[in-house]
Amino acid sequence: MEGRERRAASIPLTIARMSELQKIPVVLEPAQARSGEKYVTPQGFTAIRDGIKAREGSGMPATGAKPPWLRAKAPTGDGFRSVKNVVREHRLATVCEEAKCPNIGECWNAGTATIMLMGAVCTRACRFCSVDTGNPRGWLDLEEPDNAARTVELMKLKYVVLTSVNRDDLADGGAAHYAACIRAIKARTPGTAVEALTPDFCGVLPDVEIVVDSGLDVFAQNVETVRRLTHPVRDPRAGYDQTLHVLEHAKRHNAKVLTKTSLMLGLGETEDEIVQTMDDLRAINVDILTLGQYLRPTLNHLPVQRFVAPAEFDKYREWALSRGFLECVSGPLVRSSYRAEQALNRNNAGLDNRALAVGK
Repeated sequence: MEGRERRAASIPLTIARMSELQKIPVVLEPAQARSGEKYVTPQGFTAIRDGIKAREGSGMPATGAKPPWLRAKAPTGDGFRSVKNVVREHRLATVCEEAKCPNIGECWNAGTATIMLMGAVCTRACRFCSVDTGNPRGWLDLEEPDNAARTVELMKLKYVVLTSVNRDDLADGGAAHYAACIRAIKARTPGTAVEALTPDFCGVLPDVEIVVDSGLDVFAQNVETVRRLTHPVRDPRAGYDQTLHVLEHAKRHNAKVLTKTSLMLGLGETEDEIVQTMDDLRAINVDILTLGQYLRPTLNHLPVQRFVAPAEFDKYREWALSRGFLECVSGPLVRSSYRAEQALNRNNAGLDNRALAVGK
């Protein structure tokens, strides 16, 4: 099936998946909705809090208690409050909050945030992700490009990561809006490097080109997991090969743009599958890889199968570098946008996994 036909087919699937949730009671006040409950957004459409509805049998415990190296500091401090105020003032969503990132305190206190475009409701329901799920029915904030650009300027960012929800309800998957945000940032702060962590646009390559041609510096699309575990980990509309095709086309379309992807560990993958994924990515000239521990965001999501030790992350980083990646940022709390501005310093973005292992 060609890309645009695939997107056209995905729109009724989006509606169908929402209709499956019609028996969930609707909470009219968004702030009162608990994980797995359906609520009405300020824009008037319904969404599922944390993306996955509660099911009988969900809530199975993870593999033991979290080890000490996964303890992140509580998000407090003047820097944290300052970034939070800027984000609220300009009506921006951040993946830091929506995806319950454990590094939010460190990043916001350092004055950085990953801006999530096109709202905080995704049309897909991946079983690892806590972003709310719904059908925005074409809604977009037309002031978002200017708001995002002003925020980057106010925060004096030299490097910004823009990510977004999937928007299968839009004809171009939101590619034009994404590109408008990048151009607005480049116009206001030309010296700011922009990394775009994008949806897969249903594999529609002309839409990928719209984003690649917008003036960005790094194009990222996450493979998330190994081929065998792609389903059930990712939404049925996502795909291992689809992500590879998107990354490959971005590099072919503009060889000067760096390409990047991320792999979660601890979902049940084997080391042979990790190696095979690295080889698949290098075969299409992906430049940067990040590796991090999968952490279950709610009891309705997939359980953790194992906690990967810090020394193993160091080993996997060496495997990646030996295969020709420009950098592999690898550590238990690493996420795709974590310390992204340091990715080419060739020092694992300053992480010391050995210190983590002994609790320093």
